[in-house]
Amino acid sequence: MRMLFFIPLSLVLVSCYQQERNCKDFKTGTFVFETEIDGVKKTSRFVRNDSIEIETFEGQVDTSSIRWINDCEYVLQKVNPKNRAEQKAVSMKILTTEGKTYTFEYGIVGDAKKQRGVIEKVSE
Repeated sequence: MRMLFFIPLSLVLVSCYQQERNCKDFKTGTFVFETEIDGVKKTSRFVRNDSIEIETFEGQVDTSSIRWINDCEYVLQKVNPKNRAEQKAVSMKILTTEGKTYTFEYGIVGDAKKQRGVIEKVSE
């Protein structure tokens, strides 16, 4: 009988848990994103203000405009695309935040395929 009481109680407590999302803290600043490509760790560093993001990756600098949809979602569009692939906008969505990091989901606008990553804020 006790077990029948604890199961619903534990389900209620678990369902009330909500991940932290302080997205406003990550709208501007300097950030680092690390990923593994073909078994090699790669690092991208970028500076973002409310309308522009300047990224440095392997010595190459790219600038993208930012269009904020809400505090946790935005769309990146390369300012000077070099090819057709770079002309496509990228949708970004902050899923969770924790301290100086956030987990995000990204993909080409209109494409169902999404990927995830973690970004660290290194300075204001």
